[in-house]
Amino acid sequence: MTAGRRPTLADVAAEAGVSIALVSIVVRDAPGASAAARARVLEVAKRLGYQPDSRARLLRSGRSRLLGVVFDVQNAFHGELVTGLYAAAERIHYELALSAVTPQRDEATAIGGLLQDRCEALLAISLTTSASDLATVATRLPVVVIGRSIRSRAVDVVRNDDGQGLRKGVDHLVGLGHQRIAHIDGGPGTISSERRRGYESAMRVHGLTDRIQTITGGPTEEDGVRAAGELLSSGTMPTAITMYNDQSAVGAMDALRRAGVSIPGDLSVIGYDDERAARLGHIDLTTIAQDTVTMTTLAAARAQDRVDGVPVAHREMIIPPRLVVRGTTAPPSASP
Repeated sequence: MTAGRRPTLADVAAEAGVSIALVSIVVRDAPGASAAARARVLEVAKRLGYQPDSRARLLRSGRSRLLGVVFDVQNAFHGELVTGLYAAAERIHYELALSAVTPQRDEATAIGGLLQDRCEALLAISLTTSASDLATVATRLPVVVIGRSIRSRAVDVVRNDDGQGLRKGVDHLVGLGHQRIAHIDGGPGTISSERRRGYESAMRVHGLTDRIQTITGGPTEEDGVRAAGELLSSGTMPTAITMYNDQSAVGAMDALRRAGVSIPGDLSVIGYDDERAARLGHIDLTTIAQDTVTMTTLAAARAQDRVDGVPVAHREMIIPPRLVVRGTTAPPSASP
C-alpha cells in the first residue's frame, strides 16, 4: 500500500490473506465469516487504519442520509439551531450538510449547493426566499422551514409563535407598571411582521393603543445601535422597549448606556431568542426564549417522515415561546 493513501478493502484482503468478498462481509457485520476469519480481518483493518466508506455505500444504494441545512452565518441564533439539528439528526442516523448565507453569498446559491450534494431533504432556517421559490425546490426534495411561516402546501414548517412571544413581553412590562412601551422591529420580513403585530395587539389589549411606538430596526447589533439613536433623538423616550431579537437588543443597550441611559433604571429592555449572549452575566437580558430542542427535533423528524413517505397530520407545527426574566427589566422609576 502506497504511503499516504487511504487503505481499501483490497489492501485489507491482501494483508489478511483472504478474499475481498470476505472482508466486505466482515466490515458490514454480515453473516458468512468464521469467528477466526472475522477476528483476523478486524485486526488487520484496525492496524491499517481502514474505515468503511459509508457515504459511498449509501450513494450506491440510492440514499445519502444527508439533511441539507441553509442558515445565515451572521445570525447567532441560527448557530444554536444548527447545533440542535446536529443532535437531532444523529438520533435518527442522519448527517448534516451545511450551506451558509453570507453578505457575499445569497440564499439561492446556498440552496443550489445543497441540491448538488444529493441531500435527501432541505432544512431552511428562517429564509427570506419566497414561498413560490421554496415550493419549486420542494418538487425536487422535501423542504422543512424552521422559524418562519410559509403559505405553501408543498413546504413543512416548524416555528415559534412569534406573536405570542411579544405579547408575553408586553404583558410582563405592563405587569411591572410600564405604559410607555416602544418596539424596535426587525425591518421587513415575515418574522419581524409577526412580532410587530404581537406587540401592537398586546398594547391594544392593555388599553395602550395611543402609546404604540414602533421604530424600524433590523437583526444585527448595528441595527440596534442605529434604532437606539433614533429613539434617543425622537423626544418621546419610553420607559421600556421590546426588541426584535437579542442581537439587536445588545447593540441598542450598548448605545443607550453610552448615552447615559440606565438599564433597567431608566429603561427596561426585552430581547427575543435567548441566545448565548443574553445569558452572559454582564448582559443578563430579559428575553423571549425559543425551544430550540423541540424545534430542531421536530424539524429533523418531519424531514425523515417526508423522505420515508410517512403520512403527516399537520403541515405546520407551532411551538410556544417562554419569557425568561433577567436583569434588564424592572418597574419604571417614575410614573408615566
